[in-house]
Formats: sequence, structure tokens, C-alpha cells
Amino acid sequence: MVETFVQSTDDVIAFLRDQHNLIKDLFEEVLGASGTKAREQAFVELRQLLAVHETAEEMVVHPRARNDGAAGDDIVDARLREEHEAKVQLTKLESMDVGSDAFITELTAFREAVLEHAEREETEEFTKLERDLDESELRGLAAAVRAAEAIAPTRPHPGVESAKLNFAVGPFASMLDRARDVISAALR
Repeated sequence: MVETFVQSTDDVIAFLRDQHNLIKDLFEEVLGASGTKAREQAFVELRQLLAVHETAEEMVVHPRARNDGAAGDDIVDARLREEHEAKVQLTKLESMDVGSDAFITELTAFREAVLEHAEREETEEFTKLERDLDESELRGLAAAVRAAEAIAPTRPHPGVESAKLNFAVGPFASMLDRARDVISAALR
């Protein structure tokens, strides 16, 4: 499992921004890998981080961002649509040959969509949370995000974008994903 710990752990916004930077770095690692084996390993780390990161946002951050009435709902609904599409694209990438030109083409387009999504989160959602939450609330959300990531699935599950579905389906999906990850790693 990819290490999801980053330097800023006391403030949920700093924590998630640091993870966005880690995600950017992992995209570059996958795209710049010197061989298929290195690309596959970097892609597995990227996939795992994206899965746990998005699940934690869906379980913890988005519900809190909705507290701003219709404006919060509109922002979160747009992010959830993007996250659903990202899960569909990531599932497609998982089934592709990482050594192929088609994989690189798809991954490059996926990277652009993910980076645009992260930018919208940071400018629309995170800015609002920074304005509305005090230091204690930011710390509490950071702890909740870390806890959610610890039990989150490590693979994309399109259609599971709400907090309720993540709480209902997530633990079971996580158990299966993590077992599948261990078996896959043992067979490499």
C-alpha cells in the first residue's frame, strides 16, 4: 500500500493539498518510468492513493462542505460527478496493458482530468472550508480523513461516491481490495 502520510497532518486542507502534490508526483513517476515493471508499480501506488484519497473526501470532507446550503451542495455535487468519472476512467486504466502506447495516452488524459479536479477542490471547496472552520475543526477533520483512508478501498468503485454508500459498502470493498492487492503483489 502506498504511504499516504504527508508532512501536514494537523490541518485537513494542508493534508489534502499535500496529497494532491503527491498524486501529481506519482503521475509523473508512472509516465516517466523506464520500464513496464517500474510503470506498473508506480501505477499501483497511484491507483491506491487515488482510491483512498477520494473515499476519504467523500466520507468526511464533502459532507462538511455541504453545510453551506445550496452553494455547498452545488460544489460537492460537481466534485462527486468528477470523482465518478475518474473512477470509471481508473477502472479502464486498470484493465489496460501498462506497457502500451494506448495506456500512456489514456493516462495522460486522465492526469489532466484529475489535476483539474484537484484544482477545483482547492479553489472552490477547500477555500470555503478554510474560511468557515477554526483550527480545532481543521485538526478534527484531518484525523477523520486519516481514519477513513486507513479503512478505504484501494481500488476504484464507480457508483460509490456518497458518504452513506462509502460507510455501507466501503469496509467490505476495502477488505476485498486489500486481499486482492496482497495476492497480486505475491504473483508478480
